Amino acid sequence: MTIRSGNTDRSTRLCRDVLCLDDFEMKARRHLPKPLFGYIAGATETNASLRHNAEAFQAYAFRPRVLRDVSKRSTETSLFGKTHAAPFGIAPMGISALMAYRGDIVLARGAEQSGIPMIISGSSLIPLEEIAAVSPQAWFQAYLPGEPDRIDALIDRVGAAGLRTLLLTVDTATLPNRENNVRAGFSTPLRPGLRLAWQGISHPRWTTGTFLRTIVRHGIPHFENSYATRGAPIISSNVTRDFGRRDHLNWNHLERIRNRWSGKLVVKGIMHPDDAARAADTGADGVIVSNHGGRQLDGTASPLQVLPEIAARVGDSVAVMVDGGFRRATDIMKALALGACFVFVGRPFLYAAAVAGLPGVLKAADILKTELHSNMALLGVTKVSDISADYITRA
Repeated sequence: MTIRSGNTDRSTRLCRDVLCLDDFEMKARRHLPKPLFGYIAGATETNASLRHNAEAFQAYAFRPRVLRDVSKRSTETSLFGKTHAAPFGIAPMGISALMAYRGDIVLARGAEQSGIPMIISGSSLIPLEEIAAVSPQAWFQAYLPGEPDRIDALIDRVGAAGLRTLLLTVDTATLPNRENNVRAGFSTPLRPGLRLAWQGISHPRWTTGTFLRTIVRHGIPHFENSYATRGAPIISSNVTRDFGRRDHLNWNHLERIRNRWSGKLVVKGIMHPDDAARAADTGADGVIVSNHGGRQLDGTASPLQVLPEIAARVGDSVAVMVDGGFRRATDIMKALALGACFVFVGRPFLYAAAVAGLPGVLKAADILKTELHSNMALLGVTKVSDISADYITRA
């Protein structure tokens, strides 16, 4: 007989009425303090790019095929020589351990148990070595400045941890204008004050289950993986984060990284086919078409809009992946039809982890896998690789 803890029972109950990924967002809005929910949900300036991401899927409609035997269909997918249970994974998300207790580890365990990859964020609050111990197959996302010594040191640290896929995010040359964060009372580090204290008092389950539990067991969280050394604490009245010289990062640095890193190398933040081609020429194994979830340059096109042109340009030479606004398996199928080989989903998994911990992450993955399995039958395909442009049309 298996005896489950009260926390696990409660988390499982919290998932019972979740029917789709959007349900986790509604629950997270109630559970999380306003500054934290605002940080996850918001984007920059007018949130135009965030809207573009959500709306882009409506521009395409399916053309199903019928009278096909789809009884032996499978959602399994191969990427970089590894077989995954489905063609999607968990995107990198910063400060996850502030949203959910040991959030990065919860996401990593959920990914491992679900048979999908998870990308560790360079802005995470748990040392990458601890996360790698839980999920050796995880990828690591680096935010690197144009400073060779810092680049080399972090790459060596990632390799020493046993991780074999390095992802360089390239769309963060400077901090964007996230005025919604200011209005919500969010900053990094968080600044102590009456407003922040009230948010803790008014959200007791998060305060006791995540924040105080973390402080008691692990101390004040710090940014652990921005560089080879420990970064700023997440709460401070006077410390500021060190973002380094990110505006100096250029193609020469990518070439340096390729020469030093022996594992798989992925470039995230590609939105132009010329940049995708240059990344491939520099030796990247894959690119992620991404506008950073709408969180960088406001008014940037959605990744889905530019995906077909990028895939047509470099699809045979590198793995073309995509993220941004994915909430349904039908969204994933449209991206696959437009040339992507894999999709990464971010915010919904963090909402699920915040609301219900590991059971929430497992539930979120199961929802997408179940939707995909059903919808492949309705589309008339048995393999993920069968989903092509022949199955969609402009709406």
